[in-house]
Amino acid sequence: MEKNLVVIEKMSIKRVAIYLLKSILAGIMIAIGGTIYLSMENKILGAFLFAIGLFIIVSRELNLYTGKLGYIFDRPPKYLIEVITTIIGNFIGAFLFGLLVKNTRIYVNIKDKAEALCSVKLADSILSILLLSAFCGILMYLAVDGYKKITDSLGKNLGVFLGVVVFILSGFEHSIANMYYFTVGNAWNLKGFSYMGIMIIGNLIGGVLFPLSFKLIRKLEEKKSKGI
Repeated sequence: MEKNLVVIEKMSIKRVAIYLLKSILAGIMIAIGGTIYLSMENKILGAFLFAIGLFIIVSRELNLYTGKLGYIFDRPPKYLIEVITTIIGNFIGAFLFGLLVKNTRIYVNIKDKAEALCSVKLADSILSILLLSAFCGILMYLAVDGYKKITDSLGKNLGVFLGVVVFILSGFEHSIANMYYFTVGNAWNLKGFSYMGIMIIGNLIGGVLFPLSFKLIRKLEEKKSKGI
């Protein structure tokens, strides 16, 4: 009995380690996307190239916070542990990559742009940040879920890139991307951490909005077909 418990515990630790590593890698990929965006003069091209981060994440089945939120109500309660582990790993990846970038020659080229971007975000109102984060959550759910469910190869990949391009050009707030921006933009202060919390909550609200709405629509359609 004790031997079985030890085996289960080892398997559990190994599973968490793998899950955390995949989350860290996802954070790194978003940070790479953010680096590309900050390096480009053309915002549209920069937004398009940023999408390579999400494309690698979904194609390699890495773990991204905004890609997990839409399935919270379809999974058992322990799924919340996966979501929490994911955002911790995402933060580690985005933060560490940001620190590494600050020790390279490209930091000189992106420092001012990152600081200006962070200043705009931190000068915004709490309500605005919450709403913009929710809007981003909606797009990220649709992009990730579309990749999983759309069978046409062009359609599923196009959905990923369009979702990212639209949220960036619209000025929506992606919490994991901002973890990287706040690091290279030297914005980690009390207000920075507070606004990050708002962004995380906003992404959550937007991430569950559409799947819950789709569930409601299906239930109403079922009742209609049954004449209820």
